[in-house]
Amino acid sequence: MASNSSNTALKIAVVGPESTGKSTMAKYLATQLHTLCVPEYARYYCEHLNRQYTLQDETNMYYGQLALENAIVSQVTAPLVICDTTILTVKIWCDHLFGHTPDFIVNEIQNRPYDLYLLMDIDLPWQDDPLRDFPTEREHFMQVWQQELNRLQANYKIISGTDQQRLDNGLQCCKDFIAVHSTP
Repeated sequence: MASNSSNTALKIAVVGPESTGKSTMAKYLATQLHTLCVPEYARYYCEHLNRQYTLQDETNMYYGQLALENAIVSQVTAPLVICDTTILTVKIWCDHLFGHTPDFIVNEIQNRPYDLYLLMDIDLPWQDDPLRDFPTEREHFMQVWQQELNRLQANYKIISGTDQQRLDNGLQCCKDFIAVHSTP
């Protein structure tokens, strides 16, 4: 787990399979906790991509997510920042689509810890979106996320519930975490 020094914000990452409310949760948490949210770069990248993405596209999304996160984290004055996904998503997609992930991505994942991951549960109904690909594989991807987070020995909590209950569950989890990790 990353340590928090006086000039380093705690990083909370909202992750999980497709159509589990990650972006909604990340924006909500940032608003409620009075901090900034690092958006998911892949959404911007893929929005006008009129072809199937390639390994090079995944690499580009990796670099874009890193740059976006670094830029926003450097501007944070609050004691924490919320990240709507991480580069671990790139690894999960690379492994699934191409059977492997470039070593430099795997290495950076090891070197870029987050203090807490909120793993969004698959208990929400699927919402169609042109940028989503696998409506019938959410259980598979939930297992993959848990395996990857366990492999990292990450501190994570599964966030379940629907509507406001889900948002409240995520917020309470963050508040509990912050209370334990705040410096007096």
